[in-house]
Amino acid sequence: MLFQLQNHSIFFKLFTAFLLLTTLPIFAQNTGEIKGYVREAKTGAPIPGATIQLEGTNLGAVSNGDGYYVIGNIPTATYTVKTSFVGYISQMRFGVIVRSGGIPNVNFNLEESFQELEELVFTANPFSKEEETPLSIQKLNAEEIAGYPGGNNDIAKVVQSLPGVSGSIGGFRNDIIIRGGAPNENVYYLDGIEIPNINHFATQGSAGGPVGLLNVSFFNGVTLSSSAFPTQYDNALSGILQFDQRIGNQEKLKTNFRLGSSEAALTFEGPLFKRERDAKNAKTTFIASVRRSYLQFLFEVIGLPFLPDYWDFQYKINHEFDAYNTLSITGVGSIDDFSINVPDEFDAEQQATLDRVPVIQQRTNTIGITWKNRFKNDKGLLQVSLSTNRLSNNFRQFRDNENQTGLFLQNDAIEQETKLRALQTFFRGQWTLKLSQSVQKVDYSNNSINLVDNFNFNSEIDFIRYGASVQASRLSPDQRWSYSLGFRVDGNTFTDNGNQFWRQFSPRASASYTFDAQRKWSVNASLGLYYKIPPYTILGFRDINGGLSNQDAEYIRNTHAVAGLEYLVTPSARFSLEAFYKKYNNYPVSITDSVSLANLGADFSVLGNEPIASVGLGRSYGLEFLYQKKFTNDYYLILAYTLFWSEFTGFDTEAFLPSAWDSRHLLTFTGGYQFGNNWEISARMRFVGKTPFAPVDQNETLQNYPAVIFDYNRLGDMRINAFNQTDVRIDKKFNFEKWTLNVFLEIQNVLGQAIPQPPEFGLNRNEQGGIIDPRTLVEISEIENSSPLPAIGVIIDF
Repeated sequence: MLFQLQNHSIFFKLFTAFLLLTTLPIFAQNTGEIKGYVREAKTGAPIPGATIQLEGTNLGAVSNGDGYYVIGNIPTATYTVKTSFVGYISQMRFGVIVRSGGIPNVNFNLEESFQELEELVFTANPFSKEEETPLSIQKLNAEEIAGYPGGNNDIAKVVQSLPGVSGSIGGFRNDIIIRGGAPNENVYYLDGIEIPNINHFATQGSAGGPVGLLNVSFFNGVTLSSSAFPTQYDNALSGILQFDQRIGNQEKLKTNFRLGSSEAALTFEGPLFKRERDAKNAKTTFIASVRRSYLQFLFEVIGLPFLPDYWDFQYKINHEFDAYNTLSITGVGSIDDFSINVPDEFDAEQQATLDRVPVIQQRTNTIGITWKNRFKNDKGLLQVSLSTNRLSNNFRQFRDNENQTGLFLQNDAIEQETKLRALQTFFRGQWTLKLSQSVQKVDYSNNSINLVDNFNFNSEIDFIRYGASVQASRLSPDQRWSYSLGFRVDGNTFTDNGNQFWRQFSPRASASYTFDAQRKWSVNASLGLYYKIPPYTILGFRDINGGLSNQDAEYIRNTHAVAGLEYLVTPSARFSLEAFYKKYNNYPVSITDSVSLANLGADFSVLGNEPIASVGLGRSYGLEFLYQKKFTNDYYLILAYTLFWSEFTGFDTEAFLPSAWDSRHLLTFTGGYQFGNNWEISARMRFVGKTPFAPVDQNETLQNYPAVIFDYNRLGDMRINAFNQTDVRIDKKFNFEKWTLNVFLEIQNVLGQAIPQPPEFGLNRNEQGGIIDPRTLVEISEIENSSPLPAIGVIIDF
């Protein structure tokens, strides 16, 4: 979606504008405040009397009876904040930025300590994990997300920098490919409400898209689990992304405006009711945002053959009935239109793109309501969620895109899920027991036309999915041992064997041991079995006679085995080494192309509208190294390297072939340094090894053009060159009496490195764009895509 700037003078103009913005004479406000809550980690109960201290200063506070604290008159800078209370493990938050306005609450959740009072007092590991997931877990807080270089405030791009995570070929999409698994093997949760996708122009049946649809201004933090999944989560094979949203400001109305390289966003928050404004700790708060893209205007000005136009919205309403009961309403949605723009002058590359680009009209909407109840004896929790999500996807391709005639591919589909989930948590000493139940109603319809493969059908299906789980975890009295055992079962009323829920029996176990008294070294391991129902595009497919061809599809099965070692170098830095192995069974294989669907889904298409057989096998295995340092001494850094193999079979289950994600090497470096006077520079470098691709079958493509037919029998024979890109971001923050300003300059691909792409083909045309007879295919000259891509952004809080 990003275009490359060919005129370097634009870069110098943007850089000059950035310097002018950051050197204007201003009158700054040099103090701010930090406030928030201190709560018990398991139950969420307030902790009164906790001490909150800014490291390296004399500034601090003590939490009141509600666990609330305020530290005022703090010089604007970046701090480490430490919280402690007798009987609990102290906790530190690194990289807390104090501004004159727009500072979200800095909350702490302290874990109970079972050590005797006279024994050593420990500080909690800042790279926190849970008994259920002691490894393969990464967490980013709000400060780390907001200033991520090269992310363009896009959470999916930020996640692609975490260990074991890569994007699709060429790096232009937001597909999240974890440890060699397909993009649709992940699930996403927003405050416990499942959302089908986190991107605009999503690939139905898969995941990913070119632009993220979640507003980073909402987040307290993001957690990525790439194995050892807790049992209450279903349908995940490779990853679970959990987005923790904050509540709106409890004291006054606040506004955030952000102008980036591709969109403008406006966020409002505060007490919902007027009578609670300007009061402390309002019981009912809201936070809501709307974003609008302007890429379509830029693309039209520079003459690109497609115009991406999108809106998105996000909101959360939170009401606290009392100290034990909370109700929240969460929603997110998007309006996406991908249209054609005919260039004024002929260009071979743009014409090939114009021939093949789809016309997309897509609408998404998710809304959920969650009730949380803390037992009055502090021995347990109850959480109940009711949600619905809907995707409307009208995807069309024409033989004549300019006049939109000759329709040869259409996917006019609606899929909707209505879900009821319940989670009960019980605490007994060092034991934690979790029980979960879920039921959901699925509705799917599709008016599909595929003249290339002669698949044309109207389909409507509806059915019930259900599941339940149990998980017991224990932390030893000396808090050096932890282990967890659990299982879940899942079923459905649609597939032939769906109601035999015992076939989807999913046991899992994990353990962690800290084997030195200083709690620096720990060894962790997990073993688990996970299941995923095939996409609704597969289940709803009908053959030429109107029959449901794939009703015999099986749940995809994935077995994980992971072991790792972690060393806490300092209170703010760690390194870890993990070995992982994933074994797949029952993977859908295309009867039409004889390729595992594990290789598909990272392009602008629809995955699954075809007959399949659940016979494919797969495996992914490798080593993952991570060094991470939280923000201290004016800098932070993350260095991650993954060496892995990803292989899948087709109908020949003895032949494991490299998958489309088998790049073997993933290397990311991310770091930032803060100078004086609120200047910061950060950088991200990504390296992805040579990646396999399926070459174009030129004979079949010529017969079916503009449809592109790939030769999947040769997948793995050819690889594109390694992907290597470095992004840089420079921030300058200004603090005024009642508002703050952040101006940033972001330069993607600052070193001008070529972005690899597979060969592309188009019809042979003359200089005026006319087709030369007899029709032949020609390879499009390699596109110049090595220019740096600069952009200026502005963030205002008031």
